Amino acid sequence: MSRSAGVPIQLIDNWIPTIYREKVRTQRTRSYALEIPSRENIAEILYTLLGIELKIGKSRFACPDLAAARYMRTFARLGCPEFAIPYDITKTSVIADELETAWQRTLLVIEEDATDLSMSAKARYRNKVLKAIRDEISEIGAGSAMPTFDRETRRK
Repeated sequence: MSRSAGVPIQLIDNWIPTIYREKVRTQRTRSYALEIPSRENIAEILYTLLGIELKIGKSRFACPDLAAARYMRTFARLGCPEFAIPYDITKTSVIADELETAWQRTLLVIEEDATDLSMSAKARYRNKVLKAIRDEISEIGAGSAMPTFDRETRRK
């Protein structure tokens, strides 16, 4: 069994693709696409006169609110160019909290597992785990650009 195969087992409920599959994709969502490279990125939230922006490299993306920026930052850090965002804005903050906690826990587990490795081997190991997360999120998919509203409306 490879070293990175144990990371999802150690994280169980804090595995980012599990949170994404069970708590995001099960509800009404809309897809979002960032023009970023598919690798680990440094993402920061900026407070500007025009509102909140997410800065990834030299690119900036406008965000409707802080919760959405925090949510998007997790996927930007992972290097996921396409992902789903909950349509209900009241749920975004809770899921953003869970994703940020899972991100930090993932980094801790990677660091614990790689204590006996050289610096270059640690970097390869970290990249391998993050690629596995990206691949699993990509496999789950981002869904459609707009959610379906399958309720019928009546006019009298």
